[in-house]
Amino acid sequence: MSGRRRRRRTAFSSVWTPGTAGPQDEFVQRLHASIRRFAADEGVEQAAVHVELADGARFALYALSAEPGFGFVTIRPHPQDREDMPGELVVPVGSIRRIELDRAVEERARIGFSLPAAG
Repeated sequence: MSGRRRRRRTAFSSVWTPGTAGPQDEFVQRLHASIRRFAADEGVEQAAVHVELADGARFALYALSAEPGFGFVTIRPHPQDREDMPGELVVPVGSIRRIELDRAVEERARIGFSLPAAG
């Protein structure tokens, strides 16, 4: 063997991927920032936020939290969206397939997203 040291390679799979323990706090903070920016750009007080999960379920979101962590987030759907809606769902980040932002116009204002206080 030559005098060169062998470098240990890090496999790509060891990098954080959605649905595993990772920086969901940062994911949620950045999503909240995107929602704020979208609402400001559109000139509306609130944005309407919809999420689609891997199983095809769609929810109009009221709030999103990085809790409990370890690759999971808590989504709180709007109860007005459907009567059979659970109060909260704890889902793996990797199960989120799509997040849609739209203007929460007057007739849809009831489904606006509730952002935490900026801080």
